[in-house]
Amino acid sequence: MMRNDMAASHFPFRLGWAVPALCLLSFGAQAQEPAIPVQLVAVQFTTLSAELPGKIDRITVKEGERFKEGQQLVAFDCTIQRAQQDEANAVLAAAEKSKSVHKRLLELNSAGTLEAEKSVSDAAVAQAKLNSARAVTSKCAIAAPFSGRVVEQKARAHQYIQAGQPILDILDDSALDAEFIVPSGWVRNLKPGLVVQVAVDEVKKVYPAKIARISAKVDAVSHSVKVVAEVRGDYPELIVGMTGRVQMPTP
Repeated sequence: MMRNDMAASHFPFRLGWAVPALCLLSFGAQAQEPAIPVQLVAVQFTTLSAELPGKIDRITVKEGERFKEGQQLVAFDCTIQRAQQDEANAVLAAAEKSKSVHKRLLELNSAGTLEAEKSVSDAAVAQAKLNSARAVTSKCAIAAPFSGRVVEQKARAHQYIQAGQPILDILDDSALDAEFIVPSGWVRNLKPGLVVQVAVDEVKKVYPAKIARISAKVDAVSHSVKVVAEVRGDYPELIVGMTGRVQMPTP
């Protein structure tokens, strides 16, 4: 199960909202290209959690490793759940046989309508129980919702966990965003599609980016607003969490 609502609290590479006043003071009105602090974040990231209590049988990936969409990442010991599904299968088979027999007897006027209708109802109940058992068994493995890398492993193989307990933090690093904060007075001149330059400190390189989104709310304390720019391209040297500066003409 994917826990997109908790991702922001689990991932340390999300950029905070409030900006110290000293940071904004460095963006002088006389500067032609103010350097604004920026951080690289993943477009897709989530925490994979258990959907049922049980013991982890194996975790197929380690921290930092890559995986493909649909690849099995976690498998649980579901011996009991599979046995319950087999039992539901057997009950359904018996109910279907009884329904077929009562239907034939009804056609031969050898059985009452009530018995035939009950056999149909019993078969429907058995089918519902089998569907429920299959749904539970389907939770015995967690597949990757997208291609990416493992950020952190929060549980171990052979560990018994509860439903909802986090197991893996994962992200998709094939597409990165650059988040930064600007004075609220700049918003009227910033539009989606504006091209900016992102200088990344760790790799000492500059990358082109394009403003994608501007926050719908201004922070009342720092009088600032968050801006997200898309960094698109094949840059394997870039890693989520890297920091630097974004350069743009002074509005």
